[in-house]
Amino acid sequence: MKKYSLFFLMIIAYSCTNDTFSDGIKLESKLAVEGWIEEGDVPQVILSSTIPINDVVDSTNVLDHVIRSAKITVSDGETTEVLRVKSDDNRVPPFIYFGSEITGKAGKTYTLKIEYLNRIVEATTCIPKSVLLTTAAYKKNNAADTTGYVFIKFDDPVNEKNYYQIATRIDKQEPIFVPAFYGNLDDEKFNSNSIAMQVNKGILLFPKTKFKPYFTDGDLIFVKLRTMNKEAYDFWNSWQNEIVNSRNPIYPSNTSLKTNIKGGVGIWAGYGQSTILVQTPPKK
Repeated sequence: MKKYSLFFLMIIAYSCTNDTFSDGIKLESKLAVEGWIEEGDVPQVILSSTIPINDVVDSTNVLDHVIRSAKITVSDGETTEVLRVKSDDNRVPPFIYFGSEITGKAGKTYTLKIEYLNRIVEATTCIPKSVLLTTAAYKKNNAADTTGYVFIKFDDPVNEKNYYQIATRIDKQEPIFVPAFYGNLDDEKFNSNSIAMQVNKGILLFPKTKFKPYFTDGDLIFVKLRTMNKEAYDFWNSWQNEIVNSRNPIYPSNTSLKTNIKGGVGIWAGYGQSTILVQTPPKK
């Protein structure tokens, strides 16, 4: 069975530079959080500890840093619930905390509190209003090609500040939505409120296969347009910049990925969302 990971945060040494490690200083591991709540869905959190930069990073070592016994509490200001943990063999790491009482709603604020051993980690986020993804279509450069790209259209609301992330998931191949390459968008850079753009397939770290930015005939593709706040945009944009600048995003070379986690590293994000299913031609 294939297992998938986006980055994951436990393998990122956020506050460290090359100079720090050349001096032989051993830094204390931090709690690493990847948490989110989408409009219409429950809160979910993946929790781990950071791996020292000089350690071997693979799917086996990652398991040693997974945290399954933390108390994770989410509140929307009215309801407070403690998340439960479950296994998910399609992911690396294969454990995720999830809720059942709280459902994401646009305009609401959500607080996260993590208690583990003698540590407390906290964060706050909100869910922006969703923006409708109006069309998504699979197109090829030539009819004889067996590969192509997805092209989408949406209207950026006038007189509103919005940050976006485009993500895709290939049915029966990917159990998670993967942020598209160059898929983090700030509407300040739009020339028009009518947006039409190509979507490039995103990068997964596990399994370690050659990156291909295109889609293939036979793929059933879910395309998602997420809205997010500035903190989430800054986090994902810093991740994107590591990849674009040919750095290893597992080990940011001279910089730290952005974070909104107090007492730890990572991201706690609320997302609005709109999703369209794209059917490609059958494989020949």
